[in-house]
Amino acid sequence: MKKIGMIGIGMMGHGIASNLLKHGQALSMLEHPGNQPLDALMAAGASTFTTAKALASHCDVIILCVTGTPQVEAVLTGDEGVLQGMRPGTIIIDCSTAVPSSTEKLAHMVVAHSGFFLDSPMTRTPKEAAEGRLNLLVGGDAALFEQCKPILACFAENIVHAGPVGAGHRMKLLHNYVSLGTVTLLAEAAACAQRSGVEAQTFVDVLAMGGGWGAALERLKPFLANGDSSGLRFSLANALKDLTYYNAMAQDAHADHTVAKAVQHTLEMACLEGNSQALLPEIIPMIAQRTTDIPA
Repeated sequence: MKKIGMIGIGMMGHGIASNLLKHGQALSMLEHPGNQPLDALMAAGASTFTTAKALASHCDVIILCVTGTPQVEAVLTGDEGVLQGMRPGTIIIDCSTAVPSSTEKLAHMVVAHSGFFLDSPMTRTPKEAAEGRLNLLVGGDAALFEQCKPILACFAENIVHAGPVGAGHRMKLLHNYVSLGTVTLLAEAAACAQRSGVEAQTFVDVLAMGGGWGAALERLKPFLANGDSSGLRFSLANALKDLTYYNAMAQDAHADHTVAKAVQHTLEMACLEGNSQALLPEIIPMIAQRTTDIPA
């Protein structure tokens, strides 16, 4: 049994932590203002540390579940960061969503400190995180992946080895571009339907009978029906972050990203005009209130 440390006990991280404890793992956590309440986790046996350096010195495996690339870089390379305290042989598992080029650089730094690195971003929502049913897209050495699989299985239902270091984060950005891009497209169509006098239920029913059916529509349906945004607990700010990362990845690959830039622009406008912490379905009335003078 390895000693596991977690950094980032947010909406997703809290579910991961609770499932690690349910499976009997020895868990320590970094105290941080962005955490969800830790009381239940501590009552279940988790301990806490006040710096990432101190946490790293105590653990064999460290799981990161923070907002994005700046936070991953800070928690690993800061003055009191993980690299300052980790022991030889420590395994870093990054479950955050990050820019792949940064992931590769950080992995080299971890290896230079005699450690090991997997990028293991997640798909699905806090609901599945609490249920231990996340999807994980893992990049890294195949043997290391197999070694860590029993730990990952404590909180994931589907675990895919996507390739070498960075491949997990690349696949996550591809997934989120398709997922969030589809939601944004449907939101714009729903706003146009609203301004055009098409009933929301008719809009949903017709799409569901044809090519518009899918997970994105199912997650937007409760909001279109009765204003319930809980079907997609993903903030506008996080959606914008992921699309920004996707466009950076596409630019690095010299890949066309014309549509992705348009999706990013729509999300940027929503964050500027409204509450960036609003849940993604709430972009529909923001778009509906917007007018445009762009010629047909």
